[in-house]
Amino acid sequence: MTSNFKNKKEEVIASFDHVEAEYKTYKPIAPGIRHLKRPVNPRLYKGKPVRPLTVPLRRKGGRYSTGRTAVRFCGGGRKRHIRVVDFMRTEPGEYDVVRVEYDPGRSAHIALIAARDPKAEGTAKWKYILAPEGFRAGDVTQSFRSGIQEDLNREVFGTQEETGGNAEEIDMEEVERRAKDKATTDALAVGILSWKTIKLGNCLPLRQIPTGMVIHCISLNHQGKAILHCTAARSVRQAEIRWLGWRPRVRGVAMNACDHPHGGGHGKSKSSEHPVSVLGWPTEGKRTRKPGPKGPKNSNKTVFKERPRGKEKRSGASSR
Repeated sequence: MTSNFKNKKEEVIASFDHVEAEYKTYKPIAPGIRHLKRPVNPRLYKGKPVRPLTVPLRRKGGRYSTGRTAVRFCGGGRKRHIRVVDFMRTEPGEYDVVRVEYDPGRSAHIALIAARDPKAEGTAKWKYILAPEGFRAGDVTQSFRSGIQEDLNREVFGTQEETGGNAEEIDMEEVERRAKDKATTDALAVGILSWKTIKLGNCLPLRQIPTGMVIHCISLNHQGKAILHCTAARSVRQAEIRWLGWRPRVRGVAMNACDHPHGGGHGKSKSSEHPVSVLGWPTEGKRTRKPGPKGPKNSNKTVFKERPRGKEKRSGASSR
């Protein structure tokens, strides 16, 4: 009976979902999911991150060190863990991509890689890196920040006998030609590697890159178009707001007299006073900005000229 009930429940939940192209929409059984769209990423790992590669994010719940409230309606929420991403990639050698994961702290996905060195342990064996476009489990990545290997250097540049004695002249001519085409977009795709080592970036591009360009992360698909990664719009469900660490906002008239100027009294006593904030500042239409040059002397030096009001505004409209 239990298995049948679970299967029926899963069928009912699946009937509320609808997949269109690359986004997943939901049947509007609640106002918060009427316009909700989420990207479909079946390649992402659904489990938890590697614990040694995470750091817990400690929060204060909107309180000072003394325990008093600094920010109202703040507290609780889901426990958060920051994924430690290796941006430098100083260790050479080949790494195998174990899986691609979702990182709630950034719009890009991250990839878990493992070193092939059998002696590596802990954080030296496992690392998180930013996953380029097209990164999948089973791929192999390598860092050349500490230098290019001899066999790959020989494959790219050739031996000294093949290059000849005029290699320096060719490099200088190519650098001068690329300097003239620096303002064009073609300079991003042409050129040759005139440096013997690449110390900028975390992987070697398969094609040539212009010298002097600072490379932080190169995608394996170097010929593809630039893709802007962004997160989908968040839902406005109350449950998700609580997960983010925000508590329900309470009206001032529903509080006690010691908690808000509007609080206290018998029943829904609003009183005849002008509405104010929790600190007593007038709200709902009361002007709180300091006057400009037409007000008291040296009242607000940041205003050089006030916008026209009253007769000035009417006369300006009629003159037009």
